[in-house]
Amino acid sequence: MAAIVEALSPGDVLLWLFFLAAFFVGLSKGGLPGIGALSVPLLSLSISPLAAAAILLPIFILSDVAGVWLYRREFSLRNLKILIPAGIAGVVVGWLTAAIVSDQMVAVLVGITGIGFCLKTWLLSEDKGQRSQGGLLPGLFWGTVSGFTSFVSHAGAPPYQVYVLPQRLPKNVFAGTTTIVFAVINLAKVVPYSALQTYTSSVFLFCAWLLPVALVGTFIGKLLTQLMPEKWFFLAVQIVLFVISIRLVINGLS
Repeated sequence: MAAIVEALSPGDVLLWLFFLAAFFVGLSKGGLPGIGALSVPLLSLSISPLAAAAILLPIFILSDVAGVWLYRREFSLRNLKILIPAGIAGVVVGWLTAAIVSDQMVAVLVGITGIGFCLKTWLLSEDKGQRSQGGLLPGLFWGTVSGFTSFVSHAGAPPYQVYVLPQRLPKNVFAGTTTIVFAVINLAKVVPYSALQTYTSSVFLFCAWLLPVALVGTFIGKLLTQLMPEKWFFLAVQIVLFVISIRLVINGLS
């Protein structure tokens, strides 16, 4: 990681991709779920996905602080009780299998899941307007998958949304629940990431430069969430999920 950061210069395209990725992270923490999952694929155009995920982890964690504060009163406690333990278990599974499971295989599986969910939601008219409470076992399963894929490439949003979107929570409750769940999952990744990648002072200094961009994105994300009508908010989430899922499949197969 240090070699990547120290080689960056003001005219380097990768530097500006990092700033854009940090902004995406901020938007996601402000309440636009799924946008943050674009950050690692964006950087993976130039560097390894694991290195990109590791460099961005401090930005995710620091942005989580702002996001949790913004949504500290708006969340689904039942979902938190199910998804947080499952997500942490998924991080542990990701850590234990890091040397065995390829990023490409995970990307394809997550992408297919997200695409299938969106197509089912859009094409099967009998599902429209129905609200699902979300069962315990499906929640534990999708929460574990979400923690696992989040560990691999910060792409925990598609499995998470497969479970939570059918519940049709109020948009602020949905955004707050998402922010809190992934704040805990990101904290759970600190020890595994530190064991797999070496964090240096230059990496932390670089993250400090990216942090203001992420914080601006967080408050813009909160503003957009407040302004968007609920119907268009969830449609936007589904479209982002669909685009990310296609991108994950392409990355995994290329």
